[in-house]
Amino acid sequence: MAECKGNEILSSDHIGSLLFRLSVPAIIGMMVQALFNIVDTIFVGRGVGTPGIAGITIVFPIQMFVMAVSQLIGIGGASIISRALGSKDTARANKTLGSMLLSALLIGVVITVIGYLFTDGLLRLFGATESILPYARDYLTIILIGNIFFPFAVSANSVIRAEGRAGFAMVTMLISAILNIILDPIFIFWLGMGIRGAAIATVLAKAVTALWVTIYFFTGKSMLKLKLKNWLFHKGITSEMFAIGTASFVRLVAASILIVFINNILASYGSDIYIATMGIILRLLQFFVMPIIGVAQGLQPIVGFNYGAKRFDKSKRALNIALAVATGIATFGFVLLFFFSKSFFSLFTTDRDLILSGIKPLRIVIMLLPLVGAQIIGASVFQAIGKAVNSIILSITRRALFLIPLLFILPRFMDVNGVWAAFPISDALAFTLTATLLLLQLKDFTKKHEQNIEKEDVVLED
Repeated sequence: MAECKGNEILSSDHIGSLLFRLSVPAIIGMMVQALFNIVDTIFVGRGVGTPGIAGITIVFPIQMFVMAVSQLIGIGGASIISRALGSKDTARANKTLGSMLLSALLIGVVITVIGYLFTDGLLRLFGATESILPYARDYLTIILIGNIFFPFAVSANSVIRAEGRAGFAMVTMLISAILNIILDPIFIFWLGMGIRGAAIATVLAKAVTALWVTIYFFTGKSMLKLKLKNWLFHKGITSEMFAIGTASFVRLVAASILIVFINNILASYGSDIYIATMGIILRLLQFFVMPIIGVAQGLQPIVGFNYGAKRFDKSKRALNIALAVATGIATFGFVLLFFFSKSFFSLFTTDRDLILSGIKPLRIVIMLLPLVGAQIIGASVFQAIGKAVNSIILSITRRALFLIPLLFILPRFMDVNGVWAAFPISDALAFTLTATLLLLQLKDFTKKHEQNIEKEDVVLED
């Protein structure tokens, strides 16, 4: 019954309402996650001060790398599972689940061990000055414990979403974020633990989330089965999982490297306030980008399932709707951030210098934010249909191929303003490439749909 229900959801003819049904829970979940990051930073900013914000900004690339690994496994495996369910290959879907969760647990442990062995070296490499280092160290040494649970929880939740159970996946994210928000003031203020308290709250929330998704699979709610015999590295499945998930991995690793690079550039200007400014900007951007990722997550099982079922017209329709919604969200975010820059910065700190220094950089960085929606949707669509190369190309262009070179060049002529100006320029270049590849894919959907119609006509004539 569970399998039938899942297939009925994803094979619906009402693509717009189906996208809404799958995206809204994902959007809510992602926004709550982004809200947690904002609230976490607000608590640190008001409880510890500007050095605390700078400290968690230094650690942020490490957290992004852990998320990158989680997405590598989660999105890659989810793509295989969606297509397997679409072609009614439940055995392949179950094997994929086993490979995903085993990979997530092992990689989580490895990252934690490496983090403890090279803590100070990593933090200095990531741009920590001597004044920021103690705050970053206190935060990281506790956050590393949560990395054992996090990849497992994210990967498992991707599977839940691939089954078409977006509501449950949303609840998983809500539990993690809300619990974190509740625990933050308890540990930071009431127990007087400062930045270490923020880290403890995060780790406890991750542990509870991992337990929650484990219960889901062991209580029969899933159409898939967590059988011990499937907890292996199935050669064909594991390699495909990593190939497809590489796009998300590269995108987030590129973002992580980018932040490290930016932190070091900003530190070279001799003021920790620039690093804190970037930390706040990144969290504000994340809040408006997360809903777009939610749309992409809702889109992926629809496109993947219908692509596997050879219903290319539905895949095309879903893509068009998602592009319109994502662009609308990005435009709305631009308007709010541009016209209320001071108000947003004032949420995080009472430091007047930090507030005033952040207004201009924020407005420059978001100048072409409306174009970012198409970039995220484009990379996700190619993941969903198994075109890993295109997805990887779109994932690395904005940050690795365009933004990093611009960060090398522009500050030489514009000083610190060159850091901020590099963002809109790279957005314009990446959008041009994304639009080109998406137009070609839309034509491919149309071509394959027409070929299917011709085959059906031939069968009817016979």
